Amino acid sequence: MKTHYYLGWFSHFFSENLGRVLQEDITDRKSLAMISSNPFFYEDDGATERSWLDQAGIMFDEYHLINYRVQKEDAQTLVQNASVIFLLGGNTLKQNGFLMEYELSDLIKKSRAVVMGASAGAINMSAKWLCSKKFGYKVEISSVYDGIGLDDFSVLSHFNLENNIALVQSELSPLSEEMNIYASNKDCAVRIKGDKIDIFGNVYLISHSKIQKLDETL
Repeated sequence: MKTHYYLGWFSHFFSENLGRVLQEDITDRKSLAMISSNPFFYEDDGATERSWLDQAGIMFDEYHLINYRVQKEDAQTLVQNASVIFLLGGNTLKQNGFLMEYELSDLIKKSRAVVMGASAGAINMSAKWLCSKKFGYKVEISSVYDGIGLDDFSVLSHFNLENNIALVQSELSPLSEEMNIYASNKDCAVRIKGDKIDIFGNVYLISHSKIQKLDETL
């Protein structure tokens, strides 16, 4: 059964509820493969995300950080052998390019591992996402990028949503005619387990240009 976690960014650590659910879902703890979103930067990359798991009592026998220091073939093997794959937060565009260059997307889709992504990582897990100046990207023209496509929806993660609802709704309106979009700020999660969708924190659904706040289920 597929298990995917689309995370925002956590101010401190996972809440007790979210930590408990992760404990239940992550039973195989042999290897954690963390995929960088700034693959040229090596210092302390993934330390924050790893601290969330540590705090929740989820430890692994092996930890692997995948960036440009790792050869492409070795990176692919690490992904194939991972118990959990964690796409790190940071630079969405750089991570997207790295996933393509290292040909990791299909391997992640085929993996039986639990797949998690925080902020940029969650965005790149989704089917498509909008790269827009209004969302803080340093671009002049908005473009829709393909993500890994683990699930057939889009994600806007770790954005100051509460103060920008109208902007988000109008900016994402065209894409929302094509697919559902889950939008969230900090301390949030969307969990896909099999065919079930669970919500933690303040998460909004944008569908056919309409926006609604979803009820928490975790």
